[in-house]
Amino acid sequence: MSSNYIVSARKYRPSTFRSVVGQSSLTHTLKNAIASGRLAHAYLFCGPRGVGKTTCARIFAKTINCTNPTAEGEACNECESCRAFNEQRSYNITELDAASNNSVDNIRDLTDQVRIPPQTGRYRVFIIDEVHMLSAAAYNAFLKTLEEPPEYAIFILATTEKQKVIPTILSRCQIYDFTRITVPDIVQQLQYICAEEGIQAEPAALNVIAQKADGALRDALSIFDQVAASSDNNITYRSAIDNLNVLDYEYYFRLVEAFLAVDVPTALLIYKEIRDKGFDSLFFVNGLAQHLRDLMVASSPQTRDLLEMNEEARERYVVQAAQLNSAFYYRALDLCNRCDLDYRTVTNKQLSVELLLIKLCQIVAPTAAPNPNQGGGALRKIEAAPAARPQTHRPAKEVAPTPPAEAAAIPAEQTSAPAPQPVVVAPATTPTMASSPRAPYGSSRVMLTPSLRISGKREEDETAKSAESSTVVGGRREPFTPEQLLEAWQRYIDEHPKEPILITTMHMSKPRRVSDTVYELEVENQGQVSFIKGSTELITALRNAVNNDMLALEVRVSKDMSDHRIWSPREVANDMMSRNPHFEKFLKDFDLSLA
Repeated sequence: MSSNYIVSARKYRPSTFRSVVGQSSLTHTLKNAIASGRLAHAYLFCGPRGVGKTTCARIFAKTINCTNPTAEGEACNECESCRAFNEQRSYNITELDAASNNSVDNIRDLTDQVRIPPQTGRYRVFIIDEVHMLSAAAYNAFLKTLEEPPEYAIFILATTEKQKVIPTILSRCQIYDFTRITVPDIVQQLQYICAEEGIQAEPAALNVIAQKADGALRDALSIFDQVAASSDNNITYRSAIDNLNVLDYEYYFRLVEAFLAVDVPTALLIYKEIRDKGFDSLFFVNGLAQHLRDLMVASSPQTRDLLEMNEEARERYVVQAAQLNSAFYYRALDLCNRCDLDYRTVTNKQLSVELLLIKLCQIVAPTAAPNPNQGGGALRKIEAAPAARPQTHRPAKEVAPTPPAEAAAIPAEQTSAPAPQPVVVAPATTPTMASSPRAPYGSSRVMLTPSLRISGKREEDETAKSAESSTVVGGRREPFTPEQLLEAWQRYIDEHPKEPILITTMHMSKPRRVSDTVYELEVENQGQVSFIKGSTELITALRNAVNNDMLALEVRVSKDMSDHRIWSPREVANDMMSRNPHFEKFLKDFDLSLA
C-alpha cells in the first residue's frame, strides 16, 4: 500500500486559469483585469460549494505577483514568486478561515498584518474564506481597512451564502458569481483523470457520478475516488449505482411502460421490487417525478438541451417521450408533487405511493377494462379521433346506439381485445374562427382540447361516456338549449367544491347564448378570464353534458367593471344605512359612531 496517495480533489486541483473547469467567462474576466492592470482592492467570490472559488482566489494571487507571466495571462510557475507559492512558503498570500476565526481579535490580527508591505513581489493578497461567518463586531472592525487599504493590499473574500454578507461589505467589493458546473464538464474532467490514472470507466457510470455531485466538482472527485476504490479501478454503471445507492433509471422506464399499458399490477410489483432493495419510498417518488420531468423535456427539441445526461440515455428518453402527450406530463407531475407534499403526514405511506401509481396508470386510459390474461388494460390505437382521449373496447351490447346519418363513419368493432399499443392522442375537433361569430375585443374564446383527470368515480364515468360518444368522425353535434347548458353549469359547480376560485367565478357569471354553439361569459377581471380559459375540465364537462363538441365559450371582462372601485368603510356604512333604516337606529340605540 502506497503512503503517498493523494485524493483527486487535491492532486488535480487547478493551478492555472486555463485548467479551471466550468468557469471560463469568469476566468477570462480576471485575466483581462490582470493584463490591463485594472485591479480592484477587494473582490467577493460567491457561489455553491466545490465550484472553484478558493482555487481561483489562489491562482489570481499567484498570477498578479508573477514576474514573468505568459502571453495568455497565466503565471509562469518558474519565477521565485511562483515557486514560493507552489511550495506554500510565500509570505505575500495570507489565508483566513472565517468559519473558525470570526472574532474581532482575529480581524485585528489580520489588519495588523496588512500594515506590513511585501518583501518580494508587488502585492500582498489576503484570502478570507466563508466570510459570511464573521460576527457583526468583526465586520465593523474590518470595514475601514477594507475601504481604504494600502495600495499593495488586495482582499479576496469567498462565500457560499452571499445574502448573509452585510451590504456595507458588498458595496466595497467587486462581486463575481461562480455557477454550478454542468454535468458534461464534470464528465469531461473525470475522463481526463481516468486517462491520467489508468482507470477504466463507462461513460454512463461517470454520468451518474456527475449527477450525484449536483454541480460541485470537488464532490464529484470525492465520489469518483470512492467508486474507483470499491470497483478496483474498473468503474461500471452497475458498480456506480450500487456504491452510491442510486436507483437505476431502468425501473422508471419500466414504470412508464406500465402506465402506457394501463397495467396497474406490474406498476405495483415494480414498486415492491424497489422497496425490497431498501430504497425509501419518498426517494422513489422524487426519482419518478424527476424521470417524468426529463421525459417532458425530451419531448420537445427546443428543451432537450436541459437534459444533463449522456447521448445514449438522452436517446432513450426521446424515444419514450414520443409515446406520451403534454397533458400526461402535467397531470403526472402534479400527482407526484401532491404525493411528495402529503407523504410526511399520511399514516400509511406505502398505500399513498401505491395510490399514486394507480392514478398514473389511469391517466392514459381511465376507462380501459383490464385484461385478465395480460394483467393490464387493452388499448386501441387511435388513428384519428375528435376527442383527446384514448378509446376502449367494450362488449357490443354496451355500445351506445349510433345515429343513422353517422353510422357509416364508425369503424367495425373487433370481437377481441388487441394487444396493448402506444396511445396516439388527437386534439378535439373545434370550429374555426371563420365559422363562428367574431369575439369582441378583449375577450377570449375557450376552445380547449379536453384533458383527462381521474379524481373520483363520477369523473371516470363522465370520461367513459365521452369516450363512447365521441367515436363519430367529426365530433358530437347534438342540438341543445340554453337551459340544458345552465343545468350542466350548475351541476359542475355542485360537483367541484374543491376549486373555490373557479366555482366563485361560475356563481357570479352565467353563460349567455350568442349562437347555437357559442356562449358569452362576462367576468369581473382578467384573472377570472385566465381561470376559465385554464379549466379544460369545465369545457369538457359542458360538452359531455350537452353532447356537442362544437360548444365554445367567449370569456371577457364586463364593461360594468371597468370603472369599478373599492368602497371605503364609510361608504359601505352609508350604503347600508340608505338601504336599511334599522341599521341607523341600531347605531343610535347603542351610542355607536363610525370612525
